[in-house]
Amino acid sequence: MKHLSLFLLTLLLLGCANKKEKLITLNGLAFGTTYKIEYYNFNTDNNIKKGIDSVVIAINKSLSTYLPESDISKINKGNTAIKTDILFQDVFMLSKEIHLKSKGYFDPTVGVLRNAYGFGDTKPIKSISKFKLDSMMNYVGFDKVELLKTGQVIKEKKNIYLDFNSIAKGYAIDKMAEYIQSNSIDNFRIEVGGEIKTIGKNLAYDMNWTIGIERIDSKVDNRKSRARIELINKSIAGSGNFRKNRVDPITNKKYVHTINPLNGNAEQGNVLSSYVIANTCAEADGYATAFMAMGIEKSKKLLSELKEIDAYLVYSDSLGETRVYITKGFKKLIIK
Repeated sequence: MKHLSLFLLTLLLLGCANKKEKLITLNGLAFGTTYKIEYYNFNTDNNIKKGIDSVVIAINKSLSTYLPESDISKINKGNTAIKTDILFQDVFMLSKEIHLKSKGYFDPTVGVLRNAYGFGDTKPIKSISKFKLDSMMNYVGFDKVELLKTGQVIKEKKNIYLDFNSIAKGYAIDKMAEYIQSNSIDNFRIEVGGEIKTIGKNLAYDMNWTIGIERIDSKVDNRKSRARIELINKSIAGSGNFRKNRVDPITNKKYVHTINPLNGNAEQGNVLSSYVIANTCAEADGYATAFMAMGIEKSKKLLSELKEIDAYLVYSDSLGETRVYITKGFKKLIIK
C-alpha cells in the first residue's frame, strides 16, 4: 500500500511539473491608442480583459479631457462642486510633486496652450501673437490650482484648463498592473501607446523582458531600435517631438507638442527625445515630459538629484550634432 501511495504521489508531482503557465495576449483600445498585455497563467478562461477595460473606463471617467462628461471636463468648464475620485487625486498629487521638483517645467495647466497650438481637443488658434500668448499665460501655472480635502478643485482663474494627458496614461498602466497582480499573476508586460511596465519574467525564454529604445529617425511603419534594455519590475515611458508637430498653414511656423510652461512656447528645445525608467509608469511618464521642456543641462541636474529615476536622453549639442546622455542606472540595463 505504501508503494502505491508513493506511485500516486510521483504521478501527481510529474503532472504539476508538466503543467506550465501559458502565454496569453490581450489587445484593445485605450486613450486614443492601443494596448497590448502579455501575461503567463495556467487559466486561459479568466476575465482579465474585462477588468482591464473597466480600469480604462474608470480612468476616462475621471481624467479624459476628450469626454465632455468626465470629471476633469466638468472642472475645466468651471464646475467647482465636483468631488474628484482617488484616481484624479493620485494623479493631481503626483503631478504637483513633479511640478515642484522640475521647477515648473512639468505643468498640467498648459492645456489652454496645447489647445491653442493644435495639440488638444479644440480647434487651434489661427495666429498666436505675442499679445495673445501673454494673455493665455495668465491661465498657466499649477500653483494657481488647489485640491481641497473634500476632493473639490479650486482654480484661481476660471479659464485655467487642466490636462493630465502627459501622466494619466502611465498612471493607467500602473492601475492595470495592480489589477493583474490582484489575480495572482506574477509575470506580465503591459504596453499602452509605447509606454511599458514589466513584472516578473518572460517565462518562454526564462529571461527578463526586453524593450527597444526607438531611434528618432524611425518611421511609424518601420520602427527601428537604437538600443535594447532589460526591464526588471520597472516602467519606461518616452517622449519626443520627432513625430508630433504641426505647421501653421498661414505662417509656416512649426510647433511641437512639448510646451514650455515658463514662456508658453511650443518650439523644439535641445532634447529631441527622452526615455525614463521609474518604479511607476506615472513617474516615468511625467518626468519624460518634463525633460523635453527643461533642456539637457537642467535635465542632467535634476537626474542627479532624483533617486530611482533613470533616463536615456537624445539631444542636439551647440553645433547641431546629435548626442546621447545616459544615466548610470540606465546603462546597466542596456543589452550589449
